[in-house]
Amino acid sequence: MTAPRLVDQINDQIGNELAAHSQYLACAVYYDALTMPQMAAFFYAQALEERTHAMMFVQYLLDTDADVQIPAVEGPVTTFADVVAPVELALAQERRVTDQISALMLTAREDHDFVSEQFLQWFLKEQVEEVATMDDLLAVATRNRDDIDDIEDYVAREQGAEGADATAPRAAGA
Repeated sequence: MTAPRLVDQINDQIGNELAAHSQYLACAVYYDALTMPQMAAFFYAQALEERTHAMMFVQYLLDTDADVQIPAVEGPVTTFADVVAPVELALAQERRVTDQISALMLTAREDHDFVSEQFLQWFLKEQVEEVATMDDLLAVATRNRDDIDDIEDYVAREQGAEGADATAPRAAGA
């Protein structure tokens, strides 16, 4: 049985993941409006990934007979100073999510909830990849701030579609 305080934190995390979904959607729309299709596609994909993460947490709570609460989320930032700003925001967001997942892991450990700890391991691995991806993208965007074609070329070359991760938790509704 999932510890009650961890259930509350996971419900909060569902909101965090849905807020990240909205923020990435806003970034995608920003790049789409600038006719940067590679960056737009990258952020649309990131938005879907964050929604999927939320649904993985939903499924976990359903599987453990815990109450699921879908919290309200604040609206995303929708205006940006330049093509670098959304990536800066995305990197900060990924670092924040890493801290949030780490806090969930700490609660699971403190409560000796080894099943939840095992479930959360995948998200920690995912966050290492997400932070590294955004950190690299920020370096490229910053270096090529005035040459969006170079940014687009980088994304087209380096951020290709990956196959499904067989170790990923099941998502509700999938």
